[in-house]
Amino acid sequence: MRSRRYLLRKVLQAAATLAFVLAFNFVLFRAVGDPVKLLVRSSLRLDPQEQELLREEFGIDDPLPQQFVNYLGDSLRGEFGYSFISGRPVIESITERVWPTVLLVGTATILSTLLGIMIGIKGAWSRGSAFDTTSLLGSLTLYSMPEGWLGMILLITFAGTLGWLPAGGIESSDQLSGLAHILDLAKHLVLPCLTLTLGYIGEFAIIMRSSLLEVMGEDFVQTARAKGVRDKDIRRKHAVPNALLPTFTLAFYSVGFILGGAVLIEQVFSYPGLGQLTYQAIDRNDYPVIQAVFLLSSTTVILFNLLADILYGYLDPRVKDA
Repeated sequence: MRSRRYLLRKVLQAAATLAFVLAFNFVLFRAVGDPVKLLVRSSLRLDPQEQELLREEFGIDDPLPQQFVNYLGDSLRGEFGYSFISGRPVIESITERVWPTVLLVGTATILSTLLGIMIGIKGAWSRGSAFDTTSLLGSLTLYSMPEGWLGMILLITFAGTLGWLPAGGIESSDQLSGLAHILDLAKHLVLPCLTLTLGYIGEFAIIMRSSLLEVMGEDFVQTARAKGVRDKDIRRKHAVPNALLPTFTLAFYSVGFILGGAVLIEQVFSYPGLGQLTYQAIDRNDYPVIQAVFLLSSTTVILFNLLADILYGYLDPRVKDA
């Protein structure tokens, strides 16, 4: 019964947050002003008649309550209108860009989490050693380093100076197939994925190190040592499993930050994902695209946070009593 109440509470909190995001998304993109006027002023030349047709097509002149009802119904059906710039359905533009971003963000999240955990474990267990000092300094440096700057340094070094890797894009040719196509995709993925991985590996290493140091001071660890259990077994069977929980849940909570970092990284490397689509839409005042990407990104973050809360409650039943 307690588990059901906990689950219900978290689901209702996620639903309330999503409702707020829906309302905020509607208000935000209407508070900036008339999108057609801003669009004409920045990128398009339209005569008054064409502007009026565009306003009528997108329902900009409808009363706000009617606009909100239409917006809510369209959003729940996954209909986000048409791009101001390309004229294509927004959902088509997003669909063709989502999988490159899923590949990039998913790979970077997995790598940064696993490598950060291993670095944090080794650093904490050999606290004060040369490895611990060096890895802690490196983690703090990477954690504080701007991702865009790091991406440009890697781009100049490995694509410009050394010429080892492609400078941008996701593939060299659409004529490749099979293993050659996979290797080509992997080659183009290396630099943007490496940038995001390095940008977030320090966070996981620091959290894992801190968590393991805390667990190492617990009574059950001291008791195991007093019983003569080998250090290797204490670390593998007792300390690390208990210290993993904060780092494990952090991986889910970090999805939003990594998605945000992908916007700049994809633009730096001309990687055709949602990040680059967002950057281009902002640059061109393409409000339907910006609004749809904002809503979908927010929904993704809410769902991952909900999943993290549920898993945390499952792995540590004490939080259900909080």
